[in-house]
Amino acid sequence: MLRTTADMLRNRSKIILVHGNADMDAFCCAYALSKSFPPAAICAPGGTDRVTKSVIEKMNVDILPEYSADGYDLTVVVDTSSPEQFSPGIVTVPEGSVVIDHHRPTGKWGGMHFLCDDSKVSCAELIYDIIKAAEIEVDRETALALLGGMLTDSGHFQYADPKLMMTFAEILEHYNIHMDEAMSLTKNEQSMSERVAVMKTVGNSRFDRVGDMVVAVSEGKSYESASCKALMTCGADVVFVASQRDEEFRLSARASQEMIRRGIHLGDILKGLGEETLTDGGGHGGAAGMSGIGDVEAMLHMCMKRTMHEFREIKKASDLS
Repeated sequence: MLRTTADMLRNRSKIILVHGNADMDAFCCAYALSKSFPPAAICAPGGTDRVTKSVIEKMNVDILPEYSADGYDLTVVVDTSSPEQFSPGIVTVPEGSVVIDHHRPTGKWGGMHFLCDDSKVSCAELIYDIIKAAEIEVDRETALALLGGMLTDSGHFQYADPKLMMTFAEILEHYNIHMDEAMSLTKNEQSMSERVAVMKTVGNSRFDRVGDMVVAVSEGKSYESASCKALMTCGADVVFVASQRDEEFRLSARASQEMIRRGIHLGDILKGLGEETLTDGGGHGGAAGMSGIGDVEAMLHMCMKRTMHEFREIKKASDLS
């Protein structure tokens, strides 16, 4: 499957799509593919997050803000679990496109060449496997970008597994990259607006618990991911932070490694809620998201209720053992 995908990417002009508010993993995957299988353009129709925007500026990469398949032989989608992760009406992915992802399959990529490995912590690992299968030697900057995707999607190794660590070390050694170079690529000082937004979101939070397990939820205006991290630092084990934009909402979720070991899987929780509310939800065990049309307070209430149910099941199993 890796070689088949690599063969589809060779010698064809392509436009590479990343999901809305694209993170480092998505951008780095797109960048690595564009450098390994030219000619290619990178398109972020829903914009990028703050860290990714800074990295794009550091690397001086041109990003297309609007998607059109005209003039390209192939559309490639990376790190995107479903078409709903693109803003409605902005992107219609043509049938026969290549989709490369590492989230649990949602079943929404019918008609595509779909390569998915949800055992990967980052999509960058899968992209690296494709490049190796194609026997392509990338340049040092591309290798550094792949490290950036692995670093950020693993929460700076908080969610890493042995496979990611070994791949990361392999790239460091092969391309003579020092750890401080990889760390500095993604380092970005927190702006005053982010600091204020995060503090307000923490102040608006509410929480509940079962035994020693704490879940916190909060509504903010922006910087959902940073607010999740702040609430985790405050002591929550599972966190949901969401913002409302007219009729649409956007929600980010995080869980500690201990909660994952005890049975919490945020991707499953948000995928289930997404199916119930006709919105788009999914992700990994410790980091997931949901978006769509809906009321943010109602969504946060459902997340709290579902997590409390999971907590009770975990406690019940623990009491019986």
